[in-house]
Amino acid sequence: MAALVLFLALVLALSAGHKLIERDRLGVAAARLAGVDGAIGPVLSLTAAAIEGAAALALVLPGLQPLGGVIAALVWSAYGLALWRRKGMSLDCGCTFAAREKPVDGVAVARAAALAGLALAVAAAPSDPISIETPFAALALLALYLALGELAAIPAPQKRKA
Repeated sequence: MAALVLFLALVLALSAGHKLIERDRLGVAAARLAGVDGAIGPVLSLTAAAIEGAAALALVLPGLQPLGGVIAALVWSAYGLALWRRKGMSLDCGCTFAAREKPVDGVAVARAAALAGLALAVAAAPSDPISIETPFAALALLALYLALGELAAIPAPQKRKA
């Protein structure tokens, strides 16, 4: 379970860092995703980054794993709900490092739901000690997660008209 905890903390930390590095792009994405005025988007994005950073930190601090898991589950649930509300709408959801505008699909919603579910499992589980292989297992999970994100970003093939 320690590898899963560290994996989720890495996903949260990367997401928070991504929002800080690409403030303009992800501010627009946050506004479109939330369905609010564009001026509010950067505030939403930076608020999400702060919450994600706090959840990542709580996940790895002794005794705060349950709190970190609950916060992470709430973040990913809110994100999944926002994606679900925009399903079919073409936008850059900020899901990947590259700017990609495409219709929001079930994969994006399922990914957020899966992360929320994993975070709840981590919140309910007892803390495991970190062993020598824990960081490597967490990084392997992160690599698979990022690869899945890139595969999900590939546009679906268009059907040919006869």
